[in-house]
Amino acid sequence: MPDRHTDVLIVGGGLGGVAAAIAAVQGGARVILIEGDRWLGGQLTAQAVPPDEHPWSEQFGITASYRALRNGIRRYYRTHYPLTHAARSTPHLNPGGGLVSPLCHEPRVAKAVIDEMLAPLRGSGRLEVLQPYRAVAVETAGDEVRSVTVTSDLRGIRANECGTEATVTISASYVIDATELGDLLPLAQVEYVTGFESRRTTGEPSAPEEAQPLNMQAVSWCFALEHVDGDHTIDRPRTYDYWRAARPDMWPGPLLGFSWPDPRTLEAAHGWLSPNPEDDPLSVVADQSKNPGTLDLWRFRRIAARRLFEPGIYASDITIINWPMIDYLEGPVFEVPDAEAAAHRQGARELSRSALYWMQTEAPRPDGGTGFPGLRLRPDVMGTDDGLAQDLYVRESRRILALETVTENDISLAVRGDAGATSYSDSVGIGMYRIDLHPSTGGDTYIDVASTPFQIPLGALLPVRVRNLLPACKNIGTTHITNGAYRLHPVEWNVGEAAGALAAFSCATGEPPQAVREKADLLSDFQALLSRRGVELAWPNVRAY
Repeated sequence: MPDRHTDVLIVGGGLGGVAAAIAAVQGGARVILIEGDRWLGGQLTAQAVPPDEHPWSEQFGITASYRALRNGIRRYYRTHYPLTHAARSTPHLNPGGGLVSPLCHEPRVAKAVIDEMLAPLRGSGRLEVLQPYRAVAVETAGDEVRSVTVTSDLRGIRANECGTEATVTISASYVIDATELGDLLPLAQVEYVTGFESRRTTGEPSAPEEAQPLNMQAVSWCFALEHVDGDHTIDRPRTYDYWRAARPDMWPGPLLGFSWPDPRTLEAAHGWLSPNPEDDPLSVVADQSKNPGTLDLWRFRRIAARRLFEPGIYASDITIINWPMIDYLEGPVFEVPDAEAAAHRQGARELSRSALYWMQTEAPRPDGGTGFPGLRLRPDVMGTDDGLAQDLYVRESRRILALETVTENDISLAVRGDAGATSYSDSVGIGMYRIDLHPSTGGDTYIDVASTPFQIPLGALLPVRVRNLLPACKNIGTTHITNGAYRLHPVEWNVGEAAGALAAFSCATGEPPQAVREKADLLSDFQALLSRRGVELAWPNVRAY
Protein backbone atom coordinates (compact mmCIF):
# COMPACT_ATOMS: atom_id res chain seq x y z
CA MET A 1 0.00 0.00 0.00
CA PRO A 2 1.22 3.53 -0.71
CA ASP A 3 2.44 5.52 2.27
CA ARG A 4 1.09 8.79 0.87
CA HIS A 5 -1.43 10.01 -1.69
CA THR A 6 -1.66 13.33 -3.50
CA ASP A 7 -3.41 14.75 -6.53
CA VAL A 8 -0.22 15.57 -8.42
CA LEU A 9 3.25 14.17 -7.77
CA ILE A 10 6.11 16.10 -9.38
CA VAL A 11 9.46 14.37 -9.47
CA GLY A 12 12.23 16.89 -10.15
CA GLY A 13 12.62 20.43 -8.86
CA GLY A 14 14.22 22.17 -11.84
CA LEU A 15 12.59 25.11 -13.59
CA GLY A 16 9.92 22.90 -15.16
CA GLY A 17 9.15 21.20 -11.86
CA VAL A 18 8.86 24.49 -9.98
CA ALA A 19 6.59 25.98 -12.65
CA ALA A 20 4.47 22.82 -12.63
CA ALA A 21 4.10 22.96 -8.86
CA ILE A 22 2.99 26.59 -8.90
CA ALA A 23 0.45 26.02 -11.68
CA ALA A 24 -0.94 22.80 -10.22
CA VAL A 25 -1.47 24.26 -6.74
CA GLN A 26 -2.99 27.44 -8.15
CA GLY A 27 -5.25 25.17 -10.20
CA GLY A 28 -6.63 23.64 -7.01
CA ALA A 29 -4.57 20.45 -6.74
CA ARG A 30 -2.61 19.11 -3.81
CA VAL A 31 0.98 18.60 -4.83
CA ILE A 32 4.10 16.83 -3.60
CA LEU A 33 7.35 18.00 -5.20
CA ILE A 34 10.41 15.74 -5.00
CA GLU A 35 13.99 16.95 -5.44
CA GLY A 36 17.45 15.73 -4.56
CA ASP A 37 20.18 17.26 -2.44
CA ARG A 38 20.49 20.51 -4.40
CA TRP A 39 18.78 23.85 -4.84
CA LEU A 40 15.40 24.06 -6.51
CA GLY A 41 15.65 25.69 -9.92
CA GLY A 42 17.75 23.24 -11.93
CA GLN A 43 19.75 24.83 -14.72
CA LEU A 44 19.18 28.33 -13.33
CA THR A 45 20.50 27.55 -9.83
CA ALA A 46 22.03 24.15 -9.10
CA GLN A 47 23.61 23.95 -12.57
CA ALA A 48 24.66 27.64 -12.47
CA VAL A 49 23.59 28.63 -15.99
CA PRO A 50 22.33 32.22 -16.41
CA PRO A 51 19.11 32.31 -18.44
CA ASP A 52 19.40 31.90 -22.20
CA GLU A 53 16.48 33.90 -23.58
CA HIS A 54 15.17 35.33 -26.82
CA PRO A 55 15.62 39.06 -27.56
CA TRP A 56 12.00 40.02 -26.83
CA SER A 57 11.89 38.66 -23.29
CA GLU A 58 11.57 42.11 -21.72
CA GLN A 59 8.41 42.81 -23.73
CA PHE A 60 6.62 39.54 -24.54
CA GLY A 61 7.08 35.89 -25.42
CA ILE A 62 7.35 34.47 -21.88
CA THR A 63 4.70 33.44 -19.38
CA ALA A 64 3.51 35.81 -16.66
CA SER A 65 4.89 33.55 -13.94
CA TYR A 66 8.31 33.37 -15.62
CA ARG A 67 8.22 37.17 -15.84
CA ALA A 68 7.41 37.22 -12.12
CA LEU A 69 10.54 35.15 -11.52
CA ARG A 70 12.65 37.58 -13.57
CA ASN A 71 11.09 40.61 -11.88
CA GLY A 72 11.59 38.97 -8.51
CA ILE A 73 15.30 38.54 -9.16
CA ARG A 74 15.68 42.23 -9.97
CA ARG A 75 13.58 43.20 -6.96
CA TYR A 76 15.74 40.99 -4.72
CA TYR A 77 18.86 42.82 -5.85
CA ARG A 78 17.28 46.23 -5.33
CA THR A 79 16.08 45.21 -1.87
CA HIS A 80 19.11 43.38 -0.52
CA TYR A 81 22.18 44.48 -2.51
CA PRO A 82 23.99 47.83 -2.26
CA LEU A 83 23.64 48.81 -5.90
CA THR A 84 24.85 52.12 -7.24
CA HIS A 85 22.13 54.71 -7.81
CA ALA A 86 22.47 54.33 -11.57
CA ALA A 87 22.15 50.54 -11.39
CA ARG A 88 19.22 50.68 -8.98
CA SER A 89 17.29 53.01 -11.28
CA THR A 90 17.90 50.92 -14.40
CA PRO A 91 14.55 49.29 -15.33
CA HIS A 92 16.18 46.28 -16.96
CA LEU A 93 18.86 45.71 -14.35
CA ASN A 94 21.44 43.13 -15.40
CA PRO A 95 23.50 42.50 -12.22
CA GLY A 96 26.28 40.74 -14.09
CA GLY A 97 26.31 42.87 -17.21
CA GLY A 98 26.79 39.58 -19.03
CA LEU A 99 26.64 39.17 -22.78
CA VAL A 100 24.63 35.99 -22.90
CA SER A 101 21.49 37.35 -21.24
CA PRO A 102 19.84 40.60 -20.17
CA LEU A 103 19.56 39.08 -16.69
CA CYS A 104 22.83 37.46 -15.55
CA HIS A 105 22.71 36.95 -11.79
CA GLU A 106 24.01 34.87 -8.91
CA PRO A 107 22.34 31.43 -8.69
CA ARG A 108 21.44 31.80 -5.03
CA VAL A 109 19.34 34.88 -5.83
CA ALA A 110 17.18 32.84 -8.19
CA LYS A 111 17.01 30.16 -5.51
CA ALA A 112 15.81 32.73 -2.98
CA VAL A 113 13.13 34.06 -5.32
CA ILE A 114 11.92 30.55 -6.16
CA ASP A 115 11.65 29.85 -2.43
CA GLU A 116 9.61 33.06 -2.08
CA MET A 117 7.28 32.03 -4.90
CA LEU A 118 6.70 28.63 -3.31
CA ALA A 119 6.41 29.84 0.29
CA PRO A 120 2.68 30.72 0.30
CA LEU A 121 1.86 27.48 -1.50
CA ARG A 122 3.76 25.51 1.12
CA GLY A 123 2.21 27.57 3.90
CA SER A 124 -1.28 26.74 2.62
CA GLY A 125 -0.54 23.05 3.04
CA ARG A 126 -1.31 22.35 -0.62
CA LEU A 127 2.35 21.98 -1.61
CA GLU A 128 4.82 19.72 0.14
CA VAL A 129 8.46 19.70 -0.91
CA LEU A 130 10.45 16.59 -0.03
CA GLN A 131 14.25 16.79 -0.14
CA PRO A 132 16.64 15.06 -0.61
CA TYR A 133 14.74 12.30 -2.40
CA ARG A 134 15.03 10.49 -5.72
CA ALA A 135 12.71 8.07 -7.49
CA VAL A 136 13.79 4.42 -7.44
CA ALA A 137 10.68 2.50 -8.55
CA VAL A 138 7.35 3.02 -10.27
CA GLU A 139 4.28 0.81 -10.01
CA THR A 140 2.09 0.74 -13.10
CA ALA A 141 -1.20 -0.90 -14.00
CA GLY A 142 -1.93 -1.11 -17.68
CA ASP A 143 -1.41 2.35 -19.17
CA GLU A 144 -1.34 4.22 -15.87
CA VAL A 145 1.18 5.01 -13.17
CA ARG A 146 -0.14 3.94 -9.77
CA SER A 147 2.67 5.04 -7.47
CA VAL A 148 6.28 6.16 -7.28
CA THR A 149 8.71 5.02 -4.60
CA VAL A 150 11.31 7.57 -3.58
CA THR A 151 14.25 7.12 -1.30
CA SER A 152 16.49 9.48 0.62
CA ASP A 153 20.03 9.34 1.90
CA LEU A 154 19.34 10.82 5.31
CA ARG A 155 22.94 11.94 5.57
CA GLY A 156 22.18 14.61 2.95
CA ILE A 157 22.52 18.28 3.81
CA ARG A 158 18.74 18.69 4.00
CA ALA A 159 18.05 15.49 5.89
CA ASN A 160 16.55 17.29 8.87
CA GLU A 161 13.98 18.97 6.64
CA CYS A 162 12.51 15.69 5.47
CA GLY A 163 10.76 14.60 8.62
CA THR A 164 9.85 11.30 6.98
CA GLU A 165 11.28 7.84 6.62
CA ALA A 166 14.05 6.98 4.18
CA THR A 167 11.75 5.31 1.64
CA VAL A 168 8.27 6.55 0.79
CA THR A 169 5.75 5.27 -1.74
CA ILE A 170 3.47 7.98 -3.10
CA SER A 171 0.37 7.41 -5.18
CA ALA A 172 -1.07 10.22 -7.27
CA SER A 173 -3.79 10.88 -9.80
CA TYR A 174 -1.17 12.45 -12.07
CA VAL A 175 2.60 12.14 -12.09
CA ILE A 176 4.88 14.74 -13.68
CA ASP A 177 8.44 13.85 -14.70
CA ALA A 178 10.43 17.05 -14.25
CA THR A 179 13.78 15.33 -13.76
CA GLU A 180 16.79 16.56 -15.70
CA LEU A 181 17.28 13.23 -17.49
CA GLY A 182 13.72 11.90 -17.74
CA ASP A 183 14.37 9.46 -14.92
CA LEU A 184 10.77 8.27 -14.58
CA LEU A 185 10.41 7.22 -18.21
CA PRO A 186 12.33 3.91 -17.98
CA LEU A 187 11.02 3.24 -14.47
CA ALA A 188 7.42 3.63 -15.68
CA GLN A 189 8.10 1.84 -18.98
CA VAL A 190 7.07 4.93 -20.92
CA GLU A 191 8.12 4.75 -24.55
CA TYR A 192 11.00 7.17 -25.15
CA VAL A 193 13.96 8.00 -27.38
CA THR A 194 17.47 9.31 -26.77
CA GLY A 195 20.22 10.82 -28.88
CA PHE A 196 19.87 11.33 -32.63
CA GLU A 197 16.80 10.00 -34.41
CA SER A 198 17.33 8.90 -38.00
CA ARG A 199 16.46 11.05 -40.98
CA ARG A 200 14.13 8.33 -42.26
CA THR A 201 12.18 8.62 -39.01
CA THR A 202 11.97 12.40 -38.69
CA GLY A 203 12.71 13.71 -42.19
CA GLU A 204 15.01 16.32 -40.69
CA PRO A 205 17.76 17.77 -42.89
CA SER A 206 20.23 17.81 -39.99
CA ALA A 207 19.55 14.26 -38.80
CA PRO A 208 21.87 11.33 -39.65
CA GLU A 209 20.81 8.47 -41.90
CA GLU A 210 20.82 6.01 -39.00
CA ALA A 211 19.62 6.56 -35.43
CA GLN A 212 22.36 7.11 -32.84
CA PRO A 213 20.72 6.74 -29.43
CA LEU A 214 23.94 7.22 -27.43
CA ASN A 215 25.12 10.23 -29.43
CA MET A 216 24.17 13.08 -27.10
CA GLN A 217 25.15 16.69 -26.60
CA ALA A 218 28.12 17.47 -24.37
CA VAL A 219 27.51 18.07 -20.68
CA SER A 220 29.36 20.72 -18.68
CA TRP A 221 30.23 21.16 -15.01
CA CYS A 222 30.11 24.92 -14.49
CA PHE A 223 31.88 26.96 -11.83
CA ALA A 224 32.22 30.55 -10.66
CA LEU A 225 35.44 32.57 -10.59
CA GLU A 226 36.68 35.91 -9.39
CA HIS A 227 40.11 37.50 -9.96
CA VAL A 228 41.88 38.92 -6.91
CA ASP A 229 45.38 39.54 -5.61
CA GLY A 230 47.52 36.57 -4.63
CA ASP A 231 48.14 33.09 -6.01
CA HIS A 232 45.05 30.90 -5.83
CA THR A 233 46.22 28.13 -8.12
CA ILE A 234 44.51 24.84 -7.30
CA ASP A 235 46.37 21.55 -6.98
CA ARG A 236 47.26 20.07 -10.34
CA PRO A 237 44.32 17.80 -11.29
CA ARG A 238 45.11 14.11 -11.54
CA THR A 239 44.00 13.97 -15.20
CA TYR A 240 45.44 17.34 -16.24
CA ASP A 241 47.92 15.89 -18.72
CA TYR A 242 45.14 13.97 -20.46
CA TRP A 243 42.95 17.03 -20.87
CA ARG A 244 45.86 19.30 -21.79
CA ALA A 245 46.63 16.98 -24.72
CA ALA A 246 42.97 16.54 -25.78
CA ARG A 247 42.10 17.85 -29.24
CA PRO A 248 38.70 16.74 -30.54
CA ASP A 249 38.58 16.17 -34.29
CA MET A 250 36.27 19.13 -34.87
CA TRP A 251 38.35 21.53 -32.72
CA PRO A 252 40.76 24.05 -34.28
CA GLY A 253 43.32 23.48 -31.51
CA PRO A 254 43.64 22.00 -28.03
CA LEU A 255 40.40 21.66 -26.07
CA LEU A 256 41.97 23.63 -23.23
CA GLY A 257 42.34 26.88 -25.08
CA PHE A 258 40.59 30.03 -26.20
CA SER A 259 39.64 28.74 -29.66
CA TRP A 260 36.71 26.56 -30.69
CA PRO A 261 34.54 25.94 -33.77
CA ASP A 262 32.20 28.83 -34.47
CA PRO A 263 28.72 27.29 -34.09
CA ARG A 264 27.41 28.87 -37.29
CA THR A 265 30.37 28.75 -39.66
CA LEU A 266 32.43 25.94 -38.05
CA GLU A 267 35.50 28.08 -38.74
CA ALA A 268 37.86 28.78 -35.85
CA ALA A 269 36.43 31.25 -33.34
CA HIS A 270 38.54 32.88 -30.67
CA GLY A 271 38.09 34.39 -27.27
CA TRP A 272 40.20 36.32 -24.81
CA LEU A 273 40.29 36.56 -21.04
CA SER A 274 40.65 39.97 -19.43
CA PRO A 275 39.35 39.89 -15.82
CA ASN A 276 37.79 42.99 -14.28
CA PRO A 277 38.04 45.28 -17.32
CA GLU A 278 38.10 49.01 -16.66
CA ASP A 279 36.67 49.91 -20.08
CA ASP A 280 33.47 48.02 -19.34
CA PRO A 281 30.29 49.31 -21.03
CA LEU A 282 28.15 47.14 -18.73
CA SER A 283 25.66 46.57 -21.53
CA VAL A 284 24.44 43.54 -23.36
CA VAL A 285 25.38 43.36 -27.04
CA ALA A 286 22.54 41.48 -28.69
CA ASP A 287 23.51 37.93 -29.61
CA GLN A 288 27.24 38.71 -29.39
CA SER A 289 27.78 35.25 -27.95
CA LYS A 290 26.95 33.76 -31.34
CA ASN A 291 28.71 36.20 -33.66
CA PRO A 292 31.76 35.01 -35.60
CA GLY A 293 35.09 36.46 -34.58
CA THR A 294 36.20 36.98 -31.02
CA LEU A 295 34.44 36.79 -27.68
CA ASP A 296 35.08 38.51 -24.37
CA LEU A 297 35.00 35.39 -22.21
CA TRP A 298 35.11 37.21 -18.89
CA ARG A 299 31.93 39.17 -19.68
CA PHE A 300 30.23 36.30 -21.53
CA ARG A 301 28.45 34.77 -18.50
CA ARG A 302 29.45 37.27 -15.82
CA ILE A 303 26.96 37.23 -12.93
CA ALA A 304 28.30 40.10 -10.78
CA ALA A 305 29.75 43.25 -12.30
CA ARG A 306 31.54 44.99 -9.41
CA ARG A 307 31.00 48.47 -10.86
CA LEU A 308 27.21 48.09 -10.50
CA PHE A 309 27.60 47.90 -6.71
CA GLU A 310 28.80 50.45 -4.20
CA PRO A 311 32.60 50.72 -4.04
CA GLY A 312 34.30 48.08 -1.92
CA ILE A 313 31.41 45.61 -1.90
CA TYR A 314 32.88 43.31 -4.55
CA ALA A 315 36.65 42.92 -4.74
CA SER A 316 36.17 41.45 -8.21
CA ASP A 317 33.57 40.66 -10.79
CA ILE A 318 32.24 37.10 -10.63
CA THR A 319 31.85 35.12 -13.83
CA ILE A 320 30.47 31.68 -14.63
CA ILE A 321 32.68 29.35 -16.62
CA ASN A 322 30.44 27.63 -19.13
CA TRP A 323 32.73 27.90 -22.14
CA PRO A 324 33.44 25.47 -24.99
CA MET A 325 36.58 24.14 -23.26
CA ILE A 326 34.49 22.44 -20.53
CA ASP A 327 32.16 20.63 -22.94
CA TYR A 328 32.62 16.97 -21.96
CA LEU A 329 32.47 14.70 -25.03
CA GLU A 330 33.79 11.37 -23.74
CA GLY A 331 30.42 9.67 -23.34
CA PRO A 332 26.80 9.99 -22.17
CA VAL A 333 25.78 10.23 -18.53
CA PHE A 334 22.59 8.17 -18.91
CA GLU A 335 21.41 5.10 -20.83
CA VAL A 336 24.72 3.43 -19.91
CA PRO A 337 25.62 1.27 -16.89
CA ASP A 338 25.70 3.17 -13.60
CA ALA A 339 29.47 2.79 -13.22
CA GLU A 340 30.04 4.20 -16.69
CA ALA A 341 27.68 7.10 -16.08
CA ALA A 342 29.44 7.88 -12.78
CA ALA A 343 32.82 7.78 -14.53
CA HIS A 344 31.63 10.30 -17.12
CA ARG A 345 30.22 12.59 -14.44
CA GLN A 346 33.56 12.45 -12.66
CA GLY A 347 35.31 13.02 -15.98
CA ALA A 348 33.31 16.20 -16.50
CA ARG A 349 34.40 17.42 -13.06
CA GLU A 350 38.04 16.64 -13.87
CA LEU A 351 37.78 18.49 -17.17
CA SER A 352 36.42 21.60 -15.44
CA ARG A 353 39.15 21.54 -12.80
CA SER A 354 41.75 21.02 -15.51
CA ALA A 355 40.38 23.99 -17.44
CA LEU A 356 40.73 26.13 -14.32
CA TYR A 357 44.28 24.92 -13.69
CA TRP A 358 45.20 25.67 -17.31
CA MET A 359 43.81 29.19 -16.99
CA GLN A 360 45.71 29.77 -13.76
CA THR A 361 49.02 28.47 -15.11
CA GLU A 362 49.20 28.47 -18.91
CA ALA A 363 46.48 30.63 -20.48
CA PRO A 364 47.70 33.55 -22.62
CA ARG A 365 47.24 36.98 -21.08
CA PRO A 366 46.63 40.23 -22.98
CA ASP A 367 49.98 41.54 -21.71
CA GLY A 368 51.82 38.68 -23.41
CA GLY A 369 52.39 36.66 -20.26
CA THR A 370 50.85 33.34 -19.29
CA GLY A 371 48.58 32.26 -16.50
CA PHE A 372 46.09 34.00 -14.24
CA PRO A 373 47.00 32.81 -10.71
CA GLY A 374 44.60 35.39 -9.26
CA LEU A 375 41.60 33.41 -10.53
CA ARG A 376 39.84 32.07 -7.46
CA LEU A 377 36.92 29.68 -7.13
CA ARG A 378 33.80 30.93 -5.32
CA PRO A 379 32.33 27.89 -3.54
CA ASP A 380 29.98 30.15 -1.61
CA VAL A 381 28.40 31.37 -4.84
CA MET A 382 27.85 27.77 -5.98
CA GLY A 383 26.68 26.50 -2.59
CA THR A 384 29.30 23.72 -2.62
CA ASP A 385 32.54 22.86 -0.88
CA ASP A 386 34.70 22.50 -3.99
CA GLY A 387 33.49 25.47 -6.03
CA LEU A 388 31.90 23.48 -8.85
CA ALA A 389 28.15 23.76 -9.41
CA GLN A 390 25.86 21.53 -7.38
CA ASP A 391 24.93 19.53 -10.44
CA LEU A 392 26.01 18.82 -13.98
CA TYR A 393 24.57 21.01 -16.75
CA VAL A 394 22.81 18.64 -19.13
CA ARG A 395 21.54 19.82 -22.50
CA GLU A 396 19.31 16.89 -23.40
CA SER A 397 17.27 14.18 -21.78
CA ARG A 398 15.28 11.10 -22.53
CA ARG A 399 12.30 12.27 -24.60
CA ILE A 400 8.84 10.76 -24.64
CA LEU A 401 7.40 9.25 -27.77
CA ALA A 402 4.61 11.79 -27.99
CA LEU A 403 1.31 12.18 -29.78
CA GLU A 404 2.96 15.16 -31.51
CA THR A 405 6.70 15.40 -32.16
CA VAL A 406 8.18 18.76 -33.10
CA THR A 407 10.83 18.32 -35.79
CA GLU A 408 13.33 20.59 -37.53
CA ASN A 409 10.84 20.86 -40.39
CA ASP A 410 8.40 22.57 -38.00
CA ILE A 411 10.64 25.40 -36.79
CA SER A 412 13.66 25.79 -39.11
CA LEU A 413 13.79 29.13 -40.91
CA ALA A 414 15.42 27.46 -43.91
CA VAL A 415 12.51 25.01 -44.16
CA ARG A 416 9.61 27.21 -43.12
CA GLY A 417 10.67 30.54 -44.63
CA ASP A 418 8.07 33.29 -44.58
CA ALA A 419 5.37 30.81 -43.56
CA GLY A 420 6.74 30.76 -40.02
CA ALA A 421 6.78 27.79 -37.68
CA THR A 422 4.10 25.11 -37.81
CA SER A 423 0.90 26.41 -36.23
CA TYR A 424 -0.68 24.16 -33.61
CA SER A 425 -4.35 24.39 -32.72
CA ASP A 426 -3.52 22.78 -29.36
CA SER A 427 -0.83 25.33 -28.43
CA VAL A 428 -0.03 25.60 -24.72
CA GLY A 429 2.72 28.19 -25.01
CA ILE A 430 5.42 29.72 -27.15
CA GLY A 431 9.19 29.93 -27.28
CA MET A 432 12.08 31.09 -29.39
CA TYR A 433 15.73 30.17 -29.67
CA ARG A 434 18.00 29.07 -32.46
CA ILE A 435 18.43 25.32 -32.86
CA ASP A 436 21.61 25.28 -30.81
CA LEU A 437 23.32 21.90 -30.45
CA HIS A 438 26.73 21.57 -28.85
CA PRO A 439 29.27 18.98 -30.04
CA SER A 440 28.22 15.48 -29.11
CA THR A 441 29.55 12.27 -27.66
CA GLY A 442 29.50 10.64 -31.11
CA GLY A 443 32.04 13.11 -32.52
CA ASP A 444 29.64 15.53 -34.22
CA THR A 445 30.39 19.24 -34.22
CA TYR A 446 27.96 22.08 -33.54
CA ILE A 447 24.60 22.13 -35.27
CA ASP A 448 23.30 25.69 -35.33
CA VAL A 449 20.19 26.39 -37.39
CA ALA A 450 18.16 29.58 -37.57
CA SER A 451 14.65 29.01 -36.29
CA THR A 452 11.35 30.85 -36.33
CA PRO A 453 9.27 31.78 -33.26
CA PHE A 454 7.44 28.58 -32.36
CA GLN A 455 4.58 27.17 -30.32
CA ILE A 456 4.53 24.34 -27.79
CA PRO A 457 1.84 21.85 -28.83
CA LEU A 458 -0.12 20.04 -26.14
CA GLY A 459 0.44 16.84 -28.09
CA ALA A 460 4.17 17.09 -27.33
CA LEU A 461 3.34 16.71 -23.63
CA LEU A 462 1.28 13.54 -24.10
CA PRO A 463 2.91 10.10 -24.24
CA VAL A 464 1.61 7.80 -26.94
CA ARG A 465 0.35 5.26 -24.41
CA VAL A 466 0.64 6.16 -20.72
CA ARG A 467 -2.38 8.17 -19.62
CA ASN A 468 -1.43 9.96 -16.41
CA LEU A 469 2.26 10.83 -16.72
CA LEU A 470 3.31 14.18 -18.15
CA PRO A 471 6.78 15.55 -18.99
CA ALA A 472 7.82 18.97 -17.72
CA CYS A 473 11.42 19.49 -18.71
CA LYS A 474 13.62 18.58 -21.69
CA ASN A 475 11.74 15.28 -21.97
CA ILE A 476 8.83 16.45 -24.15
CA GLY A 477 8.12 15.34 -27.71
CA THR A 478 10.96 17.03 -29.53
CA THR A 479 13.79 15.44 -31.47
CA HIS A 480 17.51 15.60 -30.77
CA ILE A 481 17.57 18.51 -33.24
CA THR A 482 14.63 20.57 -31.99
CA ASN A 483 15.53 19.98 -28.35
CA GLY A 484 18.29 22.48 -29.14
CA ALA A 485 15.62 25.20 -29.33
CA TYR A 486 13.18 23.93 -26.70
CA ARG A 487 15.71 23.25 -23.92
CA LEU A 488 16.26 26.83 -22.74
CA HIS A 489 15.06 28.38 -19.49
CA PRO A 490 11.81 30.19 -20.46
CA VAL A 491 10.60 27.31 -22.65
CA GLU A 492 11.27 24.74 -19.94
CA TRP A 493 9.33 26.92 -17.51
CA ASN A 494 6.42 27.22 -19.97
CA VAL A 495 6.40 23.44 -20.52
CA GLY A 496 6.31 22.83 -16.77
CA GLU A 497 3.60 25.43 -16.22
CA ALA A 498 1.44 23.85 -18.91
CA ALA A 499 1.97 20.36 -17.47
CA GLY A 500 1.07 21.45 -13.94
CA ALA A 501 -1.98 23.37 -15.11
CA LEU A 502 -3.07 20.38 -17.22
CA ALA A 503 -2.75 17.94 -14.33
CA ALA A 504 -4.83 20.20 -12.08
CA PHE A 505 -7.39 20.75 -14.86
CA SER A 506 -7.73 16.98 -15.33
CA CYS A 507 -8.15 16.49 -11.59
CA ALA A 508 -10.87 19.14 -11.51
CA THR A 509 -12.79 17.96 -14.58
CA GLY A 510 -12.23 14.23 -14.28
CA GLU A 511 -11.11 14.21 -17.89
CA PRO A 512 -7.68 12.75 -18.80
CA PRO A 513 -5.14 14.94 -20.62
CA GLN A 514 -5.70 13.06 -23.88
CA ALA A 515 -9.39 13.99 -23.80
CA VAL A 516 -8.47 17.63 -23.23
CA ARG A 517 -6.65 17.57 -26.54
CA GLU A 518 -9.28 15.56 -28.37
CA LYS A 519 -12.44 17.38 -27.27
CA ALA A 520 -12.81 20.88 -28.67
CA ASP A 521 -14.74 22.26 -25.70
CA LEU A 522 -12.23 20.95 -23.16
CA LEU A 523 -9.28 22.22 -25.19
CA SER A 524 -10.91 25.65 -25.49
CA ASP A 525 -11.53 25.77 -21.74
CA PHE A 526 -7.96 24.70 -20.96
CA GLN A 527 -6.41 27.21 -23.34
CA ALA A 528 -8.60 29.94 -21.85
CA LEU A 529 -7.31 28.93 -18.42
CA LEU A 530 -3.72 29.21 -19.66
CA SER A 531 -4.44 32.62 -21.17
CA ARG A 532 -5.85 33.83 -17.86
CA ARG A 533 -2.60 32.67 -16.25
CA GLY A 534 -0.67 34.85 -18.65
CA VAL A 535 0.56 32.08 -20.92
CA GLU A 536 0.86 33.38 -24.48
CA LEU A 537 -0.37 30.82 -27.01
CA ALA A 538 0.69 32.53 -30.25
CA TRP A 539 3.35 34.97 -31.37
CA PRO A 540 2.83 38.47 -32.68
CA ASN A 541 4.59 39.26 -35.94
CA VAL A 542 8.31 39.04 -35.09
CA ARG A 543 11.39 38.17 -37.11
CA ALA A 544 13.30 34.92 -36.86
CA TYR A 545 16.93 34.81 -35.85
